[in-house]
Amino acid sequence: MQIPRLHPDTIEEVKLRADIVDVVSEYVVLRKRGKDFVGLCPFHDEKSPSFTVSQTKQMYYCFGCQAGGNAIKFVMELGKRSFADVVLDLARRYQVPVQTLEPEQRQELQRQLSLREQLYEVLATSAQFYQHALRQSQGQKAIQYLQSNRQLKEETIQQFGLGYAPAGWETLYRYLVEDKRLPAQILEKAGLIKPRSSGGGYYDVFRDRLMIPIRDVQGRVIAFGGRTLTDEQPKYLNSPETELFSKGKTLFALDQAKAGISQLDQAVVVEGYFDAIALHAAGINNAVASLGTALSLEQVRLLLRYTESKQLVLNFDADKAGTNAAERAISEIAELAYKGEVQLKILNLPDGKDADEYLYSHTSEDYGELLKNAPLWLNWQIQQIIQDRDLRQATDFQQVTQQLVKLLKNIANSDTRNYYVSYCAEILSLGDTRLIPLRVENLLTQIAPPPATYSKPVSAKKAWGGNKVSHSPLPTERSLLEHAEALLLRIYLHCPEQRQVIIDELEERDLQFSLSHHRFLWQQILEISSVDEEMRNFASQPDLISRLQDQFLEFGSEMGLISHLFHVNEKNQKEILRTPQVVQAAIACMDLVMLEKRYRHFLELWQQTDPEAEPERYQSYYQAFYAEKIKLQKIDRQRLFSITELL
Repeated sequence: MQIPRLHPDTIEEVKLRADIVDVVSEYVVLRKRGKDFVGLCPFHDEKSPSFTVSQTKQMYYCFGCQAGGNAIKFVMELGKRSFADVVLDLARRYQVPVQTLEPEQRQELQRQLSLREQLYEVLATSAQFYQHALRQSQGQKAIQYLQSNRQLKEETIQQFGLGYAPAGWETLYRYLVEDKRLPAQILEKAGLIKPRSSGGGYYDVFRDRLMIPIRDVQGRVIAFGGRTLTDEQPKYLNSPETELFSKGKTLFALDQAKAGISQLDQAVVVEGYFDAIALHAAGINNAVASLGTALSLEQVRLLLRYTESKQLVLNFDADKAGTNAAERAISEIAELAYKGEVQLKILNLPDGKDADEYLYSHTSEDYGELLKNAPLWLNWQIQQIIQDRDLRQATDFQQVTQQLVKLLKNIANSDTRNYYVSYCAEILSLGDTRLIPLRVENLLTQIAPPPATYSKPVSAKKAWGGNKVSHSPLPTERSLLEHAEALLLRIYLHCPEQRQVIIDELEERDLQFSLSHHRFLWQQILEISSVDEEMRNFASQPDLISRLQDQFLEFGSEMGLISHLFHVNEKNQKEILRTPQVVQAAIACMDLVMLEKRYRHFLELWQQTDPEAEPERYQSYYQAFYAEKIKLQKIDRQRLFSITELL
């Protein structure tokens, strides 16, 4: 039935009671900034927060995509739901009495609303029943299993609401239906009982099992996981899919972990209930568990709401099943990972242990150290490819190379791909550094990327045609450098508070502007601003720009290349809104280009030198290009996002 029109009083009361910060915080990690809150916009992809929430105005607004509105509109847009549906949900949450314009329709509406409420009530009552049964004589083997086998303390057992389902076929049914007078149909819809095939009554779904409540993000019980205490199969039995519960959209312990994920800016995903419980018991409170299925894209997106830097660690078992689970999870979210929208790592614990087993003999600090050093997912996949392979054998070498090429082809970002091409070339060279350039060339030849996804180094003449800048999806080295330097100069001109930062960064890294027209502008700035006096006091913005423009009147040709830097349009304004991050990215880009130039220069000299005729020079050039390579790899590891994406 279609939801009847809601009374305006109900809508107004919902608007009054539904605090926008409270509502938005369920989906976005918000941080206090002044009198407002900021976070990453859920309506478009962004690396720096431009999404603001005003508690005083009860409004949200994104400076990036211009999305805005109140709490009701936020939930409507995010969930693609109807106005009435969202108002009813918020009314239930904030206990607002629901009125409709047609009094005769209220009864039907209340029936629709009450179904979910009845399911919540039945599941909550069942959880209490299972917890009570755990403390009875029949639950002793379950409590002993928790305390002895799992080494859980009483506070952890209570924290996760663990319980026991008695062995009888109708124990829960009799308690809820016969004693509590709850409708059997509701129990069936909640996945707690099933009708007998003979048609004579119902039987309990969970019998003689340790019971683990599964809760939603708000902490409400929506399903159960039951572990057998005998040899019965399956070992773990989950509730069926219901109106409240969907395995592919739910993560165990997220209600307990969301604060820890936000605080630590990292989410850890394990396979089993007890892995997550053990981690929380050890004080590692940013862990969740999948529910016996491959980690889905929806589950990942749910997790990423709570981590600003999108850090996700998969800690699956190191056995074949765990490796397969990790591979399935990677394939599910590969698109996000290749784009850098999730910082994905894979953790395999020593000796093939799961998190629960590992913590029996190790401390939480030991586990934290392993988390810190967990390899990136691409490194992990490369190790899986070369594992148990003898690269000295032609067949293994060929098969490994083919698999590596297939992996490298999927990396869209040229910086990342160049790094991993070099990384794989080192592996394939088997320690012979003289073979590295050859292996690099062979890999690049087999990858054979189209120009739109991979830009090989080109000469300045080809990359720069007059005043035009290349606008390919992934910029060439020249166009990226042009953009970075121009952006840095624009920020210097229009953001006086950033001038000293820019000067300090350039001095610290010993960087110069590479493009002649940018170098010319910087020289004029240095001439106008005395290094000892005015530079430190920062001439006012209008005065500096005005004086530069006056000075450039006599330099017509140079002025044509840089005049656009003296003005700020809407696009420029958006870039400048993220000034600290953009300054760092622009500086890093300049640094990266210089390092790559030096790397290629020394590599070329090394390749042209005869190691037998000039061994010292050969070794010197090798050390020089390898040192530059290490610096490049260090920059790549330190970056949490691609420079090209930010610039």
